[in-house]
Amino acid sequence: MAKRVAVVLAGCGVFDGSEIHEASAVLVHLSREGAQAEVYAPNIPQMHVVDHVKGQPTPEQRNVLVESARIARGNIKDLAMLDVKGLDALIIPGGFGVAKNLSTWATQGKNCSVSKEVEGVLRAFHAAHKPIGLCCISPVLAAKIFPGCEVTVGHDTECEQWPYAKTAEAMRELGCRHVNSQVSEVHVDARNRLVSTSAFMCNAPIHHVHDGIGKMVQEVLRLA
Repeated sequence: MAKRVAVVLAGCGVFDGSEIHEASAVLVHLSREGAQAEVYAPNIPQMHVVDHVKGQPTPEQRNVLVESARIARGNIKDLAMLDVKGLDALIIPGGFGVAKNLSTWATQGKNCSVSKEVEGVLRAFHAAHKPIGLCCISPVLAAKIFPGCEVTVGHDTECEQWPYAKTAEAMRELGCRHVNSQVSEVHVDARNRLVSTSAFMCNAPIHHVHDGIGKMVQEVLRLA
């Protein structure tokens, strides 16, 4: 039988939701591997809406579930309906929505809180020993919830290629072990069944990001 994988989105758009290329890559690679993706998002207001041309917030108000439905082509469920018993794995793509809508990392860093609904889902998969795939900024959720876990967000030295490298240090301060990696690589925490890859934490060609996410998906399915 095909593996059933929950994909949790955080809106639609890199600056205020899920990173669309990452979400698409996850869905493409799941399909290629013969897995069945079930897309979910929390039915909550976005922290804010960003004009992606100007890079500035606007007065608009949008809903995370409604916006995520754009990526899912309407085939999406409220995160409150997720039942871990019928699923084999969980994957959370990145994008600033993870740090703004699924948690408060964008404003509070290591002192953030994770949405109760999102934390409940992560803990349920972890308790059931089912694999969790995380890319880009979403490994911060694991760092906050599972002290001592091992993840990667790429490199820990800030430079033009790695503009968000300070994230790694903040994660270490939470008691997480950060493992440096290239954009096309993944890190597997076998004990916690976490698979992570840096994706757009790196200024890399989009096909390299796509390939790294493909490896993450393959490892998640191997563990499922």
